[in-house]
Amino acid sequence: MGDEANLVEKSRIMDSTAMKRALRRLSTEIVETNRGSEDLYIVGVRRRGVPLAERIVDKIEALEGTRPLYGILDITLYRDDLSTVGTNPIVNRTELEHDLDGKIVVLVDDVLYTGRTIRAAMDQLMDFGRPRKVQLAVLVDRGKEHRELPIQADFVGKFVPTKQTEIIKVMLKEYDDVEAVGIFEKP
Repeated sequence: MGDEANLVEKSRIMDSTAMKRALRRLSTEIVETNRGSEDLYIVGVRRRGVPLAERIVDKIEALEGTRPLYGILDITLYRDDLSTVGTNPIVNRTELEHDLDGKIVVLVDDVLYTGRTIRAAMDQLMDFGRPRKVQLAVLVDRGKEHRELPIQADFVGKFVPTKQTEIIKVMLKEYDDVEAVGIFEKP
């Protein structure tokens, strides 16, 4: 994202209450679509997909009484723009401690924009095994007009059509001082 300090918030599209509601709804839809939580493997995409995935896991456990499997993907080395990331990219651990084979993997990310992050996540996932099915849950979908790859979310917290110049920022207590989603622009 680059110069985050210089961004100006145009509008706040979700507050913490709206985010909680969206995550509750996403969790319910995931369970309903998959007829329960058996064989579910919830996988957060670093960075902001990880706390969102953890919250979905907690909500599914509250709904179903059993905790689904949970893992973390760091797609840094799978990015198609790795050469622009820098000479020594910071790579965090990918944590997939359970076998993917035969599982229903739900990738969780904060914002779906071009689809390239999710393509990288799927490439990495396939290096770890052969899930029965891969689904995508995102808090915000910026709309198909920005998509560069044929990737769509199965579960969406909120559709927010945006201009190319706008930036959607999901702010989470784990990284920011606030829980909210805003539309930002460079001044």
